[in-house]
Amino acid sequence: MRAASDSERLDSLELQDLTIRSPTYHSHHADLRSISVIPAENGSEDFDMSHQAEGMNLSAPERGRKRKLLKLGLSFFLFGLINNVLYVIILSAALDLVPPSTPKGIIAFCNIAPALVAKLGWPYVLKGRIRYTRRIMGCCLLSFAGMLVVAFHESLNSRLLGISLASFSSGLGELTFLQLSTTYSPSSVGGHSIGYFASGTGAAGLVGAFLWWEVRGLGVRLAVGLSSVLPFVLPLAYFLLLPRPSAFLDPTSSRPYSALPVDDPDVSVADVAEEDSLLDEQPKAPVFLTPADKWRLVKPMLLKYMLPLFCVYTFEYTINQVKVQVPGVAPTLLYPVPSPERYSLISKIIHSIRDYYPLWQLVYQSTVFVSRSTISLGLPPLPAKLLSAPAIVQFAILVTLAFESAVGIFPEDREGSSIALVFILISIEGICGGLAYVNVFYRINQERPDPSTVQDPERTKQECEFKIGSLGFSDSSGILLASMLAVPTEVQLCRLQVARGKVFCKGL
Repeated sequence: MRAASDSERLDSLELQDLTIRSPTYHSHHADLRSISVIPAENGSEDFDMSHQAEGMNLSAPERGRKRKLLKLGLSFFLFGLINNVLYVIILSAALDLVPPSTPKGIIAFCNIAPALVAKLGWPYVLKGRIRYTRRIMGCCLLSFAGMLVVAFHESLNSRLLGISLASFSSGLGELTFLQLSTTYSPSSVGGHSIGYFASGTGAAGLVGAFLWWEVRGLGVRLAVGLSSVLPFVLPLAYFLLLPRPSAFLDPTSSRPYSALPVDDPDVSVADVAEEDSLLDEQPKAPVFLTPADKWRLVKPMLLKYMLPLFCVYTFEYTINQVKVQVPGVAPTLLYPVPSPERYSLISKIIHSIRDYYPLWQLVYQSTVFVSRSTISLGLPPLPAKLLSAPAIVQFAILVTLAFESAVGIFPEDREGSSIALVFILISIEGICGGLAYVNVFYRINQERPDPSTVQDPERTKQECEFKIGSLGFSDSSGILLASMLAVPTEVQLCRLQVARGKVFCKGL
C-alpha cells in the first residue's frame, strides 16, 4: 500500500511539472487541473482526456464555419422563397379580382414585361457597383405597394398595375440575390448559396399556393392585407441573419485583404456587407463595365448557358403556363372522370374534369421543388457538357404530350394508362426544368478567376455579378415566347380533339 501511495505521488508530481512547463499551461490551466489520474484495467494511467480537450478546441473553428454556412443557406432559402411567394400571392389575388372578361393577353403582358425589363435593364444598361441594401429595400417596398394597390383599389388598371409591380419586384429580386451569391468566396460558399436560393424558389410555388388557399377564405382584400407583412422578411433576413462575405475569407490566405471595421458599432452590417467584395479590396477609382466588356463576357455564354435555359423555359411554359395564366398543352390533357370500381386511387383525386389541370400543376410544382433542391441536398451538379440535356428532354416531352392531346396514344377506354403516362411525363418535365435552373446558375457562379491572377478586384467582382445577372434575360424571354405559342397551340389541340369526338376542352 505504501509503495502504491509513493508511486501515485510521484506520478502526480511528474504531471504537475509537465503541466507547468507546458507552453499552453496558462491558456488551458483550468482544464488540466480538472484532470484526475484514472487507473486503467491494465494498470496504466489514462491521460487521453487532455488530447480530447485539445481536439475539441481544434474543431471549434469548423463548428463556427458550419453555423455560418447554415445561416447563409437559410438566408438564401428565405430570399428565394419570399421573393417568389410574394409574386404568387399578388398574382393570385389580382386574378381573383380582375373581371373574367379581361383579355388574357393583357394579363400575360403585365406578368412578363416588367420582369423582362428588370432582368434586361439592370445588368445590361446600368453600370458600376451594385448597392444591395438599396435594391433589397426597393424590392420589399415594391411588393408591399403592389399588395396595397391590389387590395384597396377597385379599377382594372390599378389591379393590372399591382400585377406589374409584382412582376418587376420578382424579376429584380431574383436578379439581385443571384448576383449577391457571387460576392461570397471561395466558390464553394457561393455555390452553397445558389443551391439554397434555387431550393427556395422551387418551394415558393407550393408554399404560395398553400398560403393563398388558406387565407383567401378571409376575403381577398383581408388576405392580401395579412400577407403584406411578408415583404419585410427580405430585409430582416439580409440585415439580421445573412453572414457577411468577409466571414468566409481565410485570414491566413495570401490574397489581398483589407480589414473592415466590423467591430465598430457605428458601422452598420449593411454598410459593411456592401463594402465586401469578391476579394475584399476597395477600388481606388470608379470602375464600371463598358458595353464592349459586357459583350465580351456574354459571347461565351450564349450557347453554353443562355440557349439551354431559353429552350427549357420555352418548352416548359408552353406545356404549363403557371405564371402568365394563359393556355398551353396541359389544360387540354383531359379524360373521363375515373370510376371508383376501375381506379380506386385516382378516383379519390379526380372528381370532375376541372380537377385534371390542378393535378398536373401540383405534380409539376412538386417535382420542380425537388429538382431545384438537388444542390442543397448535397447531390453533385450536372456535368457542364450535359447542361443542354434537360432542354432536349423537355422538347421530347412537349412533342409527346401534344401528340397525346391531339391524337391519343392509348384507346379511349384506357384513360388510366393515359393519366399515368401524363403523370410520368409532367414529373420528368418538372425535374428537367428544375435541374436546368439550378445547374446553369450554379455553373456560372463557379466560373471565377484564380485570385492570384486578379489585377483589379472590383472589376472582377462586377464581371462575376454581370455574368450571372445576364442569364436572367434567357428565362424571361423564353417565357415570353412560350406565352405567344401557348394560345394558338391550345386552340389547335382543342380543335383536333373535337374532330375525333373528344369535347372535354369545350366544357371548360
